Amino acid sequence: MSAHIIDGKAAAARVLQQIRHDVENLKAEGIEPALAVILVGNDAASEVYVRNKILRAEEAGIRSLEHRLPADSSQARLLALIAELNADNTVNGILLQLPLPAHLEENRVLQAIDPGKDVDGFHSENVGGLSQGRNVLTPCTPSGCLHLLEETCGDLSGKHAVVIGRSNIVGKPMAALLLQAHCSVTVVHSRSTDARALCQLADIVVAAVGRPRLIDASWLKRGAVVIDVGINRIEDHGRSRLVGDVDFDSASEVAAAITPVPGGVGPMTIAFLMKNTVTAARQQAHAQRSQSEAVCLSTC
Repeated sequence: MSAHIIDGKAAAARVLQQIRHDVENLKAEGIEPALAVILVGNDAASEVYVRNKILRAEEAGIRSLEHRLPADSSQARLLALIAELNADNTVNGILLQLPLPAHLEENRVLQAIDPGKDVDGFHSENVGGLSQGRNVLTPCTPSGCLHLLEETCGDLSGKHAVVIGRSNIVGKPMAALLLQAHCSVTVVHSRSTDARALCQLADIVVAAVGRPRLIDASWLKRGAVVIDVGINRIEDHGRSRLVGDVDFDSASEVAAAITPVPGGVGPMTIAFLMKNTVTAARQQAHAQRSQSEAVCLSTC
């Protein structure tokens, strides 16, 4: 058996095409979606991520605003910038590129972002809303994974999904989204007893543990659908290359469908960042109209 390769680049292109259409419609209503990106320091990987995000925003017709702060910036300076962006009605989404320099309190800074502009979906109000099934901005990577699963599998109701990893960024929100899609969900992690045996029961496996090629064919039920979130750089025969948390060659002989690394989940993360920005712009415009109508009713 040779698995179907889930093409994240093609799926992301379809999502971005719809986003461009949505942006055109918003602009026709006088709404120009805008994304503010904050980068503190000059981490090389972060520089690449920010550049790619800004490029995708421009391609989608979303106005991008780049704010760079030196690595030794104080927390007060960063919080002041976030407060300024929160108050700016022309800014719909705020993205704080992680990781931050070690002297900055990541959680405190993320909590300072207006939940309605939190396009990463990391604010506790959005995290709590997701667990309650409310309509909130959700983390981009898990949202992209769910989209790939729905495109590949159709209705997910009743399927047994195993999420490997329990991070706040991927594992936990992924489990919540799969529950919303009516899956039976198991989360395995470093303290799980016989994680391999649990995975062997899964119709869907989402690997987000950060260990290169940990999951091989022996972890999988024949016909499982595998989403590999991991991005790990390894040395292979004297050359550096990227691999996932899944041993692709082995797993693809057992799985019905699998995402590659690179070219699988990565493009979806940026596509759903754009989608969240457009959603935030639409919600903010609706809230502003409702507020204006309420003021008019009270004064007319």
